[in-house]
Amino acid sequence: MKTLFTTLLLLLFLNPLISIAQSGKVYDNLSLPSKILKSERKYAIYLPPDYETSGRSYPVLYLLHGSGDDQTGWVQFGEVLNITDKAIAAGTATPMIIVMPDANTGRRGYFNDIKGDWNYEDFFFTELIPFIEKKYHAKTDKRGRAISGLSMGGGGTFMYALHHPEMFSSACPLSASVGPLSLEEAKNSIKKNNPNLADSAITNYYNRHSAIALVNNMPEDQKKAVRWYIDCGDDDFLYEGNSLVHIALRKKEILHEYRVRDGGHTWTYWRAALPSVLQFVSDAFHQY
Repeated sequence: MKTLFTTLLLLLFLNPLISIAQSGKVYDNLSLPSKILKSERKYAIYLPPDYETSGRSYPVLYLLHGSGDDQTGWVQFGEVLNITDKAIAAGTATPMIIVMPDANTGRRGYFNDIKGDWNYEDFFFTELIPFIEKKYHAKTDKRGRAISGLSMGGGGTFMYALHHPEMFSSACPLSASVGPLSLEEAKNSIKKNNPNLADSAITNYYNRHSAIALVNNMPEDQKKAVRWYIDCGDDDFLYEGNSLVHIALRKKEILHEYRVRDGGHTWTYWRAALPSVLQFVSDAFHQY
């Protein structure tokens, strides 16, 4: 009886230590130099619980924040540490690295500027991804990369996966700003700040930065390149663009998951979405 009592005491003592040991880590004030953007660029990163001890490489989810936030948005408001730890512990998500870059400093957004003087997308692919894959124990193949983001970051998710389907196994735009819904809308929006731009330049930019246009013009050999998970609340003001992308994907017979849940453009909605995103990208990370 005494031995059993002692064993139970040890288990009670060790249980909190085990819980602590199973927690991942988040660093939210890291940076890398960018020649393209001529500045230090901040990022946050989540490292899974066994990162320091396993000696293996991990798949990477690039998780993009929305307008007005920075690299800390998913950490502070999205509770990425707690949600991801729970998903990994429950076995619904595979251990992964999550990279959250800042797109709110200097200029706001994930796209290359139409005038070519702020090329954030070029930074993302030619500087950020190689930096992450060199500095961390990260997988470096298409299967081992996924991308997701909310609002402005959902727009970035659409653009990056549509521009570079060879880079990502999965893409999960949440409440996405999908870009101009028509060429006329693009002309009206862009000319407000760039009145001297030629219509041809705006047309080219629209075709490159509208998710609807990109889906409509998707080559046949890219239809199965990326696994898509799209989620937008029924009360979200961006419902129209997300619905139109869904319709365009259906018409092109491009397989995708499309979710409309109760909710609006809020962190409550996106926190609830994150476990499904982690499970969806994990399915592609595995050898299915």
